[in-house]
Amino acid sequence: MRNTMSTECTSNRKGKSPAKTQEYSIPFEHEIAEIGDVTRFTHKGAITAFAGVDPGVNESGTYEQKSVPTSKRGSAELRKTLFQVMDCLIKTMPQDDPVYLFMDKKRAQGKPYYVYMTAGANKFLRIYYGRVKEYLASLPTSE
Repeated sequence: MRNTMSTECTSNRKGKSPAKTQEYSIPFEHEIAEIGDVTRFTHKGAITAFAGVDPGVNESGTYEQKSVPTSKRGSAELRKTLFQVMDCLIKTMPQDDPVYLFMDKKRAQGKPYYVYMTAGANKFLRIYYGRVKEYLASLPTSE
């Protein structure tokens, strides 16, 4: 059986009827395969850096720029999949999802599209990393 997230997302783009829905099917095997073994990441910042959704760095001496673009160092395929997941969350508006609530808060603050989508992808990866590490820690060790 294939693990897919299949949900109806309402399209509110210009020129399209709000009643028209699109079905998104996001294969999570692809995302998990793209990430690979989570234990190879030493901390949650490493997995966001691998995906390329971490903020870049621009500093020299004592100067440190506060607002910098995303690094985009990592996997473009993983970034694309993450943005599809974030897009579907925005369209379905699940009120019990912490990632959606975080992105909605950033939108309410007036943040640009790319900023809140990247922040949502970053939060999603940190939650994913934490849950996988927690699950792996709960497994009995074989001696």
